[in-house]
Amino acid sequence: MLDVRYSSKFKQDFRRRVKRRCKMTILQQIIEVLRIPGMLPSKNADHNLTGDYAGYRECRIDSDWLLIYRRDGKELLLYRMGTHADLFRM
Repeated sequence: MLDVRYSSKFKQDFRRRVKRRCKMTILQQIIEVLRIPGMLPSKNADHNLTGDYAGYRECRIDSDWLLIYRRDGKELLLYRMGTHADLFRM
């Protein structure tokens, strides 16, 4: 099982989601699944990113709620979280 580390941007995103009254239990469930490599269901649309986020992966938490993360050895780095507009300046 991977150890979880949170970036400062993720912590800011987390506070924003709490203010929006999002169900954070869904996020916790996804994090627990990500700690075990290869176990994320296909409904979460896990895939590699390119451009500014090259080297990271993205998965869907909910319909317009995304998580950007990276696995490094024994560590799961949670980098960003939010809507498409939050993350990609749409």
